Amino acid sequence: MSVVIEARDVEFSFGQTSALRGASVAVEAGEILAVMGPSGSGKSTLLHCLAGILVPDSGEILFDGARVHAMAETERSSLRRDRFGFVFQFGQLVPELTAVENVALPLLLSGVHRKQALPRARAWFTRLGLDGLEHRRSGELSGGQAQRVALARGLVAEPQVLFADEPTGALDSLTGEQVMDLLVGAAREQGTTVILVTHEPRIAAYADREVMVRDGRVNAPDRIAS
Repeated sequence: MSVVIEARDVEFSFGQTSALRGASVAVEAGEILAVMGPSGSGKSTLLHCLAGILVPDSGEILFDGARVHAMAETERSSLRRDRFGFVFQFGQLVPELTAVENVALPLLLSGVHRKQALPRARAWFTRLGLDGLEHRRSGELSGGQAQRVALARGLVAEPQVLFADEPTGALDSLTGEQVMDLLVGAAREQGTTVILVTHEPRIAAYADREVMVRDGRVNAPDRIAS
């Protein structure tokens, strides 16, 4: 398998506080990687650098051979819109939109016509056990339902890489495992690379491999599955 996205000796600070201190990690195409570490270790900062949300102070971020860290903000925005998908801890659904409109949003932002985007979005509701919830707003959904809508939104455009930052952190253990079953199954089916930030070993166990971030550095990876 070829490396699709990589951090090389990345350093990043928030003011005087160093978050990453020479962090390096390479992720293969189609791999599900769990990034673990205690609170404040730098794992979410590493994910944000890999996703082009943050620009490292030094080091390199490479995606398909392109130097993400050297791109202009408009280029990185296009990359996040067209090639990457995101699932966050609290879903971050747009409250003014219905569930199906939330799922369709990445397609609409990429220029897909509404007549094509909405049917593609609706197809995910059956797939994720959300039939009948298409026209509900986020305040009318349970936590697990909202997170499945967020998962559909992250995958609907068939991104090359899905970034999931504590996607089960706000859910109970059973609902969290249901969401992870759906996430892994959908990613495998689409061939999507997943970078998953979590502090929970039971969630990391869904990944092919895990790395540990401590004090802004990435420990040698531990292979979970071949």
